[in-house]
Amino acid sequence: MSTTITPDLQTRDWTELPVDVTATILAKVGAIEILTSVQYVCSSWLRICREPSMWRSIDMRNLGDLCDVEYDLGKMCRHAVDLSHGSLISINIESFGTDDLLNYIAERCPHIRSLRLVSCYCISDLGLIEAVSKFPLLEELDISFCSLSKETLEAVGSCCPHLKSLKLNDKGYRCPKIVCDDEAIAIAENMPKLCHLEIFGNKLSNDGLEAILDGCPHLESLDLRQCFNINLGGNLQKRCAERIKVMQYPDDSIKDGEFDTDFLEHYGSSEEDYPSGISDIEFVSDEDDYYEFSDYEFDYEYMFYD
Repeated sequence: MSTTITPDLQTRDWTELPVDVTATILAKVGAIEILTSVQYVCSSWLRICREPSMWRSIDMRNLGDLCDVEYDLGKMCRHAVDLSHGSLISINIESFGTDDLLNYIAERCPHIRSLRLVSCYCISDLGLIEAVSKFPLLEELDISFCSLSKETLEAVGSCCPHLKSLKLNDKGYRCPKIVCDDEAIAIAENMPKLCHLEIFGNKLSNDGLEAILDGCPHLESLDLRQCFNINLGGNLQKRCAERIKVMQYPDDSIKDGEFDTDFLEHYGSSEEDYPSGISDIEFVSDEDDYYEFSDYEFDYEYMFYD
């Protein structure tokens, strides 16, 4: 069934909506779109987009679907963090996060509760350890497809006592059969308040799983897909069934979730995943009428009029 657009909708001036309604709509737009275009529609939208409340949550992912221009996501992210004036509570810097950027965020936003660092290969153990020491309120952490040590996990647990959700997913594997319970033990011994845990493709064994069940009594959901060293049966399987409300087993399908075949192939090649060729840009001050985020120079001054 087709939808007919009424004349009223066609002629509506969207720039004249009440401020609270406009803010609610714009809050659903991605950070990159706001920084590169949306805020320049008119002066009233510009004022709304510079309110700290608009930047309590920053999601910088999925740039590839927007256009062919390559942006300096690091500088854009720093600007977004500055706009939050310390009110930021959730941020996603998937695929482009670095130690310097993470430290920039940590120094300015101590109230972070959710942090997503998927495939941030340029974030080191030391970089993350130093950052989480400044995030005492952190509740959700996603460090999937990152090369981090068990010592880093121990530090996360020690510095973030309120951590409730951890995603530590890795590429699935079947051989060679390598068993390693270091990460499982670090989780079990340092994250007692965990409610949700994803360790897709981990090399833990039954011993590691037992440790997690012992050390995380509040665990409600557990994703063990592609954890082929796990051999569930007998008391261990019964214990999981009784304890865990949402359980995903090693052989469960990955086609209906985040980790489908295309996803694993994408993250399986670090050379292709990590963005390259990022252009140099220069920011102008807030008093100026435009920002330059790419190789293309575009003056938005004329768009500031109501």
